[in-house]
Amino acid sequence: MQPISCMSNGVFQVFSFMGFLNLEQLPFVGMSYEFVGETQGAPFSAYIVNAKPGQGPPLHTHPYVEVAFTIEGRASVTVGNETHEVQSGGIVVIPANTPHRFVNSGTTVLRQTDIHASPRFIQTNLP
Repeated sequence: MQPISCMSNGVFQVFSFMGFLNLEQLPFVGMSYEFVGETQGAPFSAYIVNAKPGQGPPLHTHPYVEVAFTIEGRASVTVGNETHEVQSGGIVVIPANTPHRFVNSGTTVLRQTDIHASPRFIQTNLP
């Protein structure tokens, strides 16, 4: 990949890269492909989730906003003190520093894309 532009806001530089990837080129950890923005020249990161029934991360926080797009299946999603069932087409906006988690509550694979407003993943798991 070659940079095609560079922008600086005085705090950090953002390099724009043009690149084409296949999902299988990304690392697969646990239940998700991991798109790490800082390695791809992007100011955000994403988990491309393929969770089996009953699967999900522990309760955790991030110091930035996360947006989860449910593509296929259903999940029980907890954000703060609220838990909702979300299915295909559902979108959940998770504020920074808010405890949250999801569990595949369906009988098929849960496919969702979780966009993290950070070029790298920062996660604190909670008890």
